[in-house]
Amino acid sequence: MAPVIIFLAMLLAGSAVHKAVSHRRLAIAAARLVGMPSQGQLFLIIAGTLEVAAAVCLLVAPLQKTGAILGLVVWLAYAAALLAHRGQSLDCGCDLVGRERPVGWLTIARPTALAMLVAIASTLPAASIGVDAPFAAAGLLALYLAASELLAIPLPRWRKS
Repeated sequence: MAPVIIFLAMLLAGSAVHKAVSHRRLAIAAARLVGMPSQGQLFLIIAGTLEVAAAVCLLVAPLQKTGAILGLVVWLAYAAALLAHRGQSLDCGCDLVGRERPVGWLTIARPTALAMLVAIASTLPAASIGVDAPFAAAGLLALYLAASELLAIPLPRWRKS
């Protein structure tokens, strides 16, 4: 389970870095998601701070459950915000590049699946991190990012929403 924990930590940390690097675009996306145009930067800072805290806690065995709970809160809040905008076309901020597209079930399922994964991880005992775990986690992250790019393809034949 250590590779999954490291993957989740890498994803959370990467999301926080993404928020710092692309803060102008993502503040607009956050403002649209929460429905408060003047508060986008604040919500972006809160989300990034929670993501960093969750990532660090996930990697420290005694704090792993705390990190999992923080990750769960972040991803469930994101899923709820996306669900509230289902069918609308917007840049959700979930990709490295700005892409305005309709919010469909697959977009909502991504943070929901991550929330379920971190919830499952929170119930398991903390695992020691071996030498191979970071490599396996990097592989999971590569697969996740590849799947994200596949979801960004506009109107493929295999996708209905």
